[in-house]
Amino acid sequence: MTSSRSTPDRRRTVRILGTHGVPAAYGGFETAAENVGLFLRDQGWRVIVYCQVTGRGPISEDTWNGLERVNIPVERDGWLGTSQFDFRSILHASRFRDVCLTFGYNTAVFNTVQRIRGIPNVINMDGIEWSRARWGEMKQGILWVNERIACWVGNDLIADHPVIEEYLATRARRSKLTTITYGANVVNSASTDPVTSRGLEPGAYLTLICRPIPENSILELVQGFSAVRRGHMLAILGDYTPETDDYHRAVVDAASDEVVFLGAIYDPGDVAALRFHSSGYLHGHTVGGTNPSLVEAMAAGNAVLAHDNAYNRWVADAGALYFETADDASARIGEIIEDSARRHRLGAASRKRHAEEFTWEHVAGQYQKLLSRHIGKLEPVIAEEPDLSKGEK
Repeated sequence: MTSSRSTPDRRRTVRILGTHGVPAAYGGFETAAENVGLFLRDQGWRVIVYCQVTGRGPISEDTWNGLERVNIPVERDGWLGTSQFDFRSILHASRFRDVCLTFGYNTAVFNTVQRIRGIPNVINMDGIEWSRARWGEMKQGILWVNERIACWVGNDLIADHPVIEEYLATRARRSKLTTITYGANVVNSASTDPVTSRGLEPGAYLTLICRPIPENSILELVQGFSAVRRGHMLAILGDYTPETDDYHRAVVDAASDEVVFLGAIYDPGDVAALRFHSSGYLHGHTVGGTNPSLVEAMAAGNAVLAHDNAYNRWVADAGALYFETADDASARIGEIIEDSARRHRLGAASRKRHAEEFTWEHVAGQYQKLLSRHIGKLEPVIAEEPDLSKGEK
């Protein structure tokens, strides 16, 4: 347990909010928080990460790999639980004169606390979340309002893609905006066990890894792949429930016997191995800025076939193939499978593009530069820190 009443720590300090916490075990924001946090730790920063834990009771503190964790118990699931966690995190962080880094704007209305107290808050604005139909009209409305609030209360706003920055420029002044992408660690080798144990042959399958929703073009990709016999497999990762979800059922029904559904795989080593030993990666995302899954595929040297839109074209650049329809996808998949020389060129282009823009060192270095703008503007402490041993909630 780290005492909050010890001699004041004079290191540069950042408090990271808005994620489930570290170590990363949930999604792109958690992975970013972990990698940015570890980079800042190595640069001499004090990094405090707010972590959501299941249950009830007082807030507690501990450390993980040199990062301080503030563990906030929450009983509820879903949006209500997330909102409760964010509110308690913000109240706790607002007791201190430390720069805040917030991932996401879903509960930006609570960030008005930091604004009122004069605490700098850098907000990663994610994609245009309110526009996603999967949320339903009520949640879309809530997200739309919170996006507007975040654009007002955030001292700096991070866009993960130049197209997202252009969008945010219609809602906030340019001086607030910075594009910082997501990163991924290079994968140069991996065990074949996670591949062969799932019935796959290294180099004889493609991967498709994403949330199974229509905006990710999974049906078009599966239709395109299954249009002809490939002598090759398509390995799909994700939680598909065709018995209860009409879209999932359509995807499963369209799949040939060369398509295998591996389910949701959460072990990062297994996912990295499946990427590394695949012959290519299919990326159907149509919205959302820089997608971590695409960046991770590039870091593994995958030949990429991506949906043709401004988001994907900026990320993968000229080194990828692109599709719009199932027929397009079918033809491009054939090119990847049948032309080994082209496949290798595409893979080399992925690695080159990743090295240019998407290493964690480059990404986290940009975070450090942005956060450093606010260091020295505040006194070390705004109020006496809470004594957690007395059950601060």
